[in-house]
Amino acid sequence: MKVSRALAVVVSVVLILGIVLTYKWMTIRSLGSKKSSTQKKAHPIPKKPNQSKTKTPKQTANKNIPKRPVKKVIQKPKFNPKKTKIIPVIPLLDVQKARNQPAKGNSIFFHETTNFRRDEKIHLIQLTARAACAIESAALHNPRLTVFVLFAGGTHRISSGDPLIKALNKYKNIRLRHLNVWRYAAGTPIEKWLKSGKLFKSKYLFSHVSDILRYITLYKYGGLYLDLDVVVQQNLEKMPPNFTGAESNNSLACGVMKMSFKGLGHQIATSCLMDLQAHYDANKWGSNGPGVITRVAKKQCNTDKVRTMINNPKRCKGFRVFDLKSFYAIHWLQWKDFFQPKRLNITMKKIEKSPVIHVWNKFSKGWKLRTKDNCAYTKVAKKHCPKSFAAAGTFF
Repeated sequence: MKVSRALAVVVSVVLILGIVLTYKWMTIRSLGSKKSSTQKKAHPIPKKPNQSKTKTPKQTANKNIPKRPVKKVIQKPKFNPKKTKIIPVIPLLDVQKARNQPAKGNSIFFHETTNFRRDEKIHLIQLTARAACAIESAALHNPRLTVFVLFAGGTHRISSGDPLIKALNKYKNIRLRHLNVWRYAAGTPIEKWLKSGKLFKSKYLFSHVSDILRYITLYKYGGLYLDLDVVVQQNLEKMPPNFTGAESNNSLACGVMKMSFKGLGHQIATSCLMDLQAHYDANKWGSNGPGVITRVAKKQCNTDKVRTMINNPKRCKGFRVFDLKSFYAIHWLQWKDFFQPKRLNITMKKIEKSPVIHVWNKFSKGWKLRTKDNCAYTKVAKKHCPKSFAAAGTFF
């Protein structure tokens, strides 16, 4: 009996231990299963970037690495036609394509090169009151000649509201035209040189473009070329077919020139274009303008002395060189004489017989002149360009 009790006790203890061990084993297995499930949730299989915003393990590991800056896309405001101010403009006719072509050897030309660029773009024309005065005075005193104003940069003009354009439109013999420099030079001796790009090395681009264009124009059409800073005081129709003027005892100027379409004038224009290419200097202001006509005239007249050209016209074989009083009675060093009231009487006496006067815009453009000022330039403008003077307003 005692043995059976002892056996019963041992069996009971073994059962209890088995139950306890089984319980612990099941508990540990359960905890391991939960831990594995948690790890799987923490590290899911990465999806394609465009399908999920969940960070990949690599992104989580590198979260301390600074991110690349992201460019903000600025949305442009929506177009509102009610708020956009549209300026009505009129395109200028191309001088080479317009129906009314310049009469060869019998037209007056001005050039405006302020907006000139290598790649032609749309620009409104720019015209100062003094430039308008030059144009009007030429048209006023030469009613039988057509005055062409050629814009190398400007392509359009405002259809209304510009008082200076309105003033010029009152003259039936004024034409505002556009020109494309490359097409304009086609077929001339300087065409190939222009394509080389040497022109764009210039320190004085607008001035040098103007220098080139005046000789191209005289080569293509002949006629009379004038700078935009002159005032014409007389009729110029009876002047010689081929001429220029001296601005000093050492140099001729190219602000007032006339050349015939054929014969001697055409030969001189050709020589000027050839000389310009041969002696082009991108760093000097006057070498490609006054320098050109001076060098060509020295060969034509077979003398280096300007005074000899003036006093002995036969030496120049049909090419006339006028003295300083004709177009440049006021030397460029005395340009202020045009604008100072105290120099009024002296200046008016010097220029009274000049067919054309030159006011040296290179130096005088910064002078703030009031239309009520009593000086030589206002006196001349009131008489020879009255419509432009009236349209200028307070300043001229």
